[in-house]
Amino acid sequence: MVSQSDALLSAAEGFVPMLRDRANEIEQARQVPQDIAESFAQAGFYSVMVPEVYGGLELDPPTFLKLIRTLARGDSSAAWCTMIGATTGLGSAYMPRADAEEIFGGGKRTITSGVFAPTGKALPEGDHYRVSGRWQWGSGSRNAAWISGGCFVMKDGKPEMSDTGVPISRMMMVPAGEVTLLDTWDVSGLCGTGSTDFEMKDVLVPKARAVAFGYDTPMERPLYVFPLFALLASGIASVSLGIARSAIDELVGFASAKTPQGTLKPLAKRPDTQIGVARAEALVRSAQSWMDDTFSDAWEAAQTKGVISVDQRRDMRLSMAHATTASAQAVDIAYDLGGGTSVYKRSSLQRHFRDVHVATQHMMVAKGVLEQAGRLFLGLETDTRLF
Repeated sequence: MVSQSDALLSAAEGFVPMLRDRANEIEQARQVPQDIAESFAQAGFYSVMVPEVYGGLELDPPTFLKLIRTLARGDSSAAWCTMIGATTGLGSAYMPRADAEEIFGGGKRTITSGVFAPTGKALPEGDHYRVSGRWQWGSGSRNAAWISGGCFVMKDGKPEMSDTGVPISRMMMVPAGEVTLLDTWDVSGLCGTGSTDFEMKDVLVPKARAVAFGYDTPMERPLYVFPLFALLASGIASVSLGIARSAIDELVGFASAKTPQGTLKPLAKRPDTQIGVARAEALVRSAQSWMDDTFSDAWEAAQTKGVISVDQRRDMRLSMAHATTASAQAVDIAYDLGGGTSVYKRSSLQRHFRDVHVATQHMMVAKGVLEQAGRLFLGLETDTRLF
């Protein structure tokens, strides 16, 4: 019998040729076409973090990494939107059953999107919050039926605070029809993610649909022991690794046929090409292996102990930041070795170059992660609630 994990990975692999064929269409549209998003939804990709009790797949994190990497080999924007939608679905494990059932239950394959950054404000109003705000990086929002935005809950002009004196961010999930999408996504890379700004103005949101990750108590299942940011950052790193794999494969694919100007040897027979490909492979394989190892260790702890240690969370986050950086370095090598070929749109190397360097800018894999990891290695006091 084929396992659920194997079936999902097989389905993702089946989408790769189609995604490569439609990569230019996705980029030019500046969003994932709705038919692709719906196909992904029916395959279960957006439901991998939703509890099984609601008809979701409740996928193990190590398989999630492989799923996103596979899709990214086909098209990085499509993979990016999938990981954003999937991680937004984690909110279902924090909501009261009735609300989770309404949005995700009964086998629905709901497409969600969301932005954690708390750039909105929520005012308590009975059993609701009145929400207003504007959010950037709304990846996949044009495909979504439900959209979330991070908010500070305001009282007497001040935000709700945690016991450590840090403002608490709550993700407000609302129907897409109550959100205004703005045409702001004009960027260098990951063009097809449709990561446009969006707004909410005086939207009433039931308090049951306002989730504070890291503070509210989720359903008691191993998957929900994982910190939200670890799962989100893993998706960014996995997209980057998928991009790097495609870049290396493309270079190898034309290296034997291309003879650079001013030389008599094909690209593949030049020592600098051979050294570069070897370095790129080492970067990608070692980074991917370390990330897989940290997630496997954490998943075993979540299943057997019901808790992931600070050291394990540190190693996961550091491995993701490293994987993203290593992927960009590998893509740079492939792009440079490709020479003039790399700049033509007929070669996807130029898109891989642009896409991976947008991924490196995400705060979930940026220098702040290294700083926190370094503090932990040095034994310094560090707030790890959301790490």
